[in-house]
Amino acid sequence: MNISKILKNAFLIVIFGLLVTACATKKSVKTTTESTSTTKAEETQKADPIEKLDALMQGDVYIGSDTVGELASGVPDRVFFATNETILTTASRETLRKQAAWLRQNSNVTVVVEGHADERGTREYNLALGERRANAAKDYLMTYGVSSDRIKVLSYGKERPVDSGSNPLSWSKNRRSVTVKAN
Repeated sequence: MNISKILKNAFLIVIFGLLVTACATKKSVKTTTESTSTTKAEETQKADPIEKLDALMQGDVYIGSDTVGELASGVPDRVFFATNETILTTASRETLRKQAAWLRQNSNVTVVVEGHADERGTREYNLALGERRANAAKDYLMTYGVSSDRIKVLSYGKERPVDSGSNPLSWSKNRRSVTVKAN
């Protein structure tokens, strides 16, 4: 009976200690104020490396535009993915909707959707991942009325990096699918 009382008290002390520790943990909140006279690019150049990385990435998905070209005027040519993922982000879906609208207006244009991966992983894995990414983009374009006959899929895996660096920002730029005019 004495042992069970000791165990019960020890359990209560451990729980109390965990609660106190959890309550004492300080969470820092980052606040940013935007100046109307500075652009996002200027802020990024002035920021320290960690803030610069945060400005160009959301999670581990690239949200910058320095590597983005145009399929047509005002229509970005590429979308970006998270590590080992083929799920389209909100920004990716918006870009693909713009591409689909342009392709519907230009019914004589055919495209190749290229799938890419970052340098990590085997060549075979990245080729397969690039193909799944390109197919995810193709499928989304098809749901917005673009015929599958007008879209070809090609995977380059890690063979054609847009940024040859070996860091999280470079990897995020390389995890992409690119829509290219075929004719």
